[in-house]
Amino acid sequence: MTDEEQELLNKLAKRIKYQRNKLGISQEKLAEKCEFDRTYISLLERAKRNPSYLSLKKLCHGLEIELSDLLKESIIDD
Repeated sequence: MTDEEQELLNKLAKRIKYQRNKLGISQEKLAEKCEFDRTYISLLERAKRNPSYLSLKKLCHGLEIELSDLLKESIIDD
């Protein structure tokens, strides 16, 4: 993985965690909503996994956000 790719995953990880915290839910609760294992949410938030498109769609449903909004640069201050 290139440094640029890792940086993109880092930004996505921050956005996922930010939105989860904004909803006030735990990783476990988010995992339940998305039908994922809690450890998968942890890996996403630590930029250790590169989620597929379908996983991102499920994640956005659980985070109550549109995929386009999750991917926007302005969701959090980098």
